[in-house]
Amino acid sequence: MSEKARKLFDALDLNHDGELTRAEVISALRAKGPTLAARGDLPFWGLGDADASSALFDAADKNGDAVLSFEEFEAEVDRRFGW
Repeated sequence: MSEKARKLFDALDLNHDGELTRAEVISALRAKGPTLAARGDLPFWGLGDADASSALFDAADKNGDAVLSFEEFEAEVDRRFGW
């Protein structure tokens, strides 16, 4: 398990239910993204607008259920960010 992926997932899981929705990913990255990047929890180049956040969500949602489990999220961010 990627410790960085877990830390980022937990930061984006605004309602702490163990899953990420598209709205959570977009909102959390907009609100917390610069701080997460400054702390080294997210690559600066990983910051993006709502479209980029939505595209990350779509790429990670392998089963198409419109929520991301930690496992789906981890696989995508580890691949994208090289963790």
